Amino acid sequence: MTTNPSYVPPKVWTWDTENGGEWAKTNRPIAGPTHDKDLPVGKHPLQLYSMATPNGVKITIMLEELLALGISGAEYDAHMIKIGDGDQFSSGFVEINPNSKIPALVDYSDEKATRVFESGNILLYLAEKFNALIPSEFTSRTECLSWLFWQMGSGGYLGGGFGHFYSYAPSKMEYPIDRYTMETKRQLDVLDRHLADSQYICGDEYSIADIAIWPWYGAVMMGRLYDAAEFLDVASYKHLMRWTNLIEERPTVQRGRMVNRTWGDPSMQLHERHDASDFDLRTQDKLDNT
Repeated sequence: MTTNPSYVPPKVWTWDTENGGEWAKTNRPIAGPTHDKDLPVGKHPLQLYSMATPNGVKITIMLEELLALGISGAEYDAHMIKIGDGDQFSSGFVEINPNSKIPALVDYSDEKATRVFESGNILLYLAEKFNALIPSEFTSRTECLSWLFWQMGSGGYLGGGFGHFYSYAPSKMEYPIDRYTMETKRQLDVLDRHLADSQYICGDEYSIADIAIWPWYGAVMMGRLYDAAEFLDVASYKHLMRWTNLIEERPTVQRGRMVNRTWGDPSMQLHERHDASDFDLRTQDKLDNT
């Protein structure tokens, strides 16, 4: 194992603004806004401020699923928050999410606007608001929420742990890559073993648990996240791959992946979404040709 024996932690840590790799400028040891800027507000009661990272995709998939169920109250405007540019540190965004992380939602359907942040909480809020995509029976609901919170607790090891040190750290370090690879593969095995006896995460019923887990773990399985599919030997998780492909085939999932995306195939980029027709009329390939 390679180590750096010369490093001794300082008595009091100080912030090196240049340390942190590709995303260094988006991280800082203090909260609060860096600049004043109001957020735009569209025409629908639900206003989403996000980007098509795995956590952001959770919410756009959820909203597209609700609309496909005929729930018109789930119509939404999706505004772009470019986290690489620091949009999440604007005064308007910090007002709706003091933690300065996407996604964040504002619901204007009641007399008093409701802010909702943390992706798992947004999923739960929408499921309860529209009584959809969450089991109604108590035991099944508890199982669903167990897996929802499993993802919220596990995702940091996959993203901030494995993803950071494998893909984004300024240099490759054996110890953290080994440590977080071991944990990531353990999590993949947890899902694979569970899905051996279950069509979806919570049995035969598609739910917010699937919607929470797929954008992270499905993306790893499909080779879309961290370019690590071969490294993690994802093909060995056969039950997880079956579930990944099952979710991938849903038209609602395909639409949800497009919203607030600014990279990849231009036909799969819908920078902002304000109407269902935007998927046909305002993807980036069409805008580039106007």
